Amino acid sequence: MTRDLVAFTRWPDHLAARYRARGYWQGLPLCHGAEAQAKARPDAAAILCGRRRISYAQLDAHASALAARLAQAGFGRGDTALVQLPNKAEFYMVFQALLKAGIVPVNALWSHRQAELTAYAEQIRPRLLIADRTHPVHGGDRFAASCGGLALALHLNAADPRRDLAHWLDPRGAPAASYRPTPAEEVAFFQLSGGSTGTPKLIPRTHDDYAYSVRESVRICGVTGDTRMLVALPAPHNYLMSSPGSLGVFEAGGTVVLASAPDPQICFPLIAEHRVDMVPLVPSAVALWLEAAGKGGHDLASLRSMLVGGAAFAEATARKVPQVFGCRLIQVFGMAEGLVNYTRPEDPPGTVFSTQGRPISPDDEVRVLDPEGRPVPDGTPGELATRGPYTFRGYYRAPGHNLRAFDPEGFYRSGDVVVRHPSGHLQVVGRVKDQINRGGEKIAAEEIEALLLRHPLIRQAALVAVPDPVLGERSCAVIVAGDGLRTVDVRRHLMAQGIAEYKLPDRIRLASSLPLTPVGKTDKKRLREELAAPVPAP
Repeated sequence: MTRDLVAFTRWPDHLAARYRARGYWQGLPLCHGAEAQAKARPDAAAILCGRRRISYAQLDAHASALAARLAQAGFGRGDTALVQLPNKAEFYMVFQALLKAGIVPVNALWSHRQAELTAYAEQIRPRLLIADRTHPVHGGDRFAASCGGLALALHLNAADPRRDLAHWLDPRGAPAASYRPTPAEEVAFFQLSGGSTGTPKLIPRTHDDYAYSVRESVRICGVTGDTRMLVALPAPHNYLMSSPGSLGVFEAGGTVVLASAPDPQICFPLIAEHRVDMVPLVPSAVALWLEAAGKGGHDLASLRSMLVGGAAFAEATARKVPQVFGCRLIQVFGMAEGLVNYTRPEDPPGTVFSTQGRPISPDDEVRVLDPEGRPVPDGTPGELATRGPYTFRGYYRAPGHNLRAFDPEGFYRSGDVVVRHPSGHLQVVGRVKDQINRGGEKIAAEEIEALLLRHPLIRQAALVAVPDPVLGERSCAVIVAGDGLRTVDVRRHLMAQGIAEYKLPDRIRLASSLPLTPVGKTDKKRLREELAAPVPAP
């Protein structure tokens, strides 16, 4: 049975022709990197997962076996899949297999539950489900039964060997069925938007556009066949897949070292054992690592590069990275929708510590706009709008949202408030929607958070809005700090920074930790809910 390929919003013909002519789009499938390494360096380690060492030849054999069995079962181009697996080698085997077979997946995060998974299933209408029985949603068959049109469900840890993912991945006895990826200009998979609230929207990524982003990330970040990159954040997240991510490591022939969480107690021994030299983290994890490293007793000498992205990174904390870890800091500002920025080796230290890098492509078009959509001068905060050879052109099945997110020229308005420097480097100062409207005065939360983090005792900080009957909104700073910090010290610290009085937090709350989203960003929705909850009577 032949099914239609996934429909999506394409680049205009004149831009697509330019990107091909300039060599950005090379017509190769995303599985090409790992396949090429399986031929060139079959015995090299692709993945280290617990006690398991998976070579490139083994990775390709497992992926090919699954692709062949799925093809024999009638799956192929035009089919979609919903995948939910933890940070295990099987995630990469499955992803490579689906790319090979032309099956377009959504890779849900392990932390997602019934609501998110149902929303994804409603959008893509999967014929295939691949999950792990240890996940609470997949312990039985209720969720699979709720997916209309589902033809097959495979599970890790399945009791039924006919539905056991390990069997389908086994190269022994694999059929000689034929399969092929979707064309390079078509959708390879759906990425999840990086929003910190609500159900993420789906982003169609093509082989051509995503592979270009990966290749340039490899070049800029210096990934080689000797690279050993620790993946401790969720493996399906865009940052961990392409910036430079696992696909970048596979492109270069390096090794992915898997960890179940970014906890220093888990990661530090892996760094020492496997001589990890590159690690992508989010700022909240960096704070934990800095605290743990300060206690000593850890062999982290192999680290060469620490990439930090996913949320605002305070300059004071950024400066500690090379001091404490003795490695190069690479700031990353990227989005699942496309645009990726990195600081470079040739950048002055001040630029590395204070900005989130500059775009990877000469054809990344960036505009910084005021609320009326007019360009603002360099040095002035404004909303980021962008288009380019790897920035998508529309969310999947979301026409109403796309009308708001894109202008008539196809520029994507990201909602990020940035300052562009004359060098082209971007400094992220907030979110359009992460503002507090205090009686008409707008407060950018990330501006105040960055100032708070300059205090030597403050480790983490979040500024959120709380309802107010007079002003509409007031601000509350939730702070994680060392012993001895008083709320009066916080106000004095901010006043010493010379900020306007209306930007001072109306409330200050000390906490032992901040709630986090699955990808390590501060969960401000949950914070607002906690602050709005009534205080129980004593």
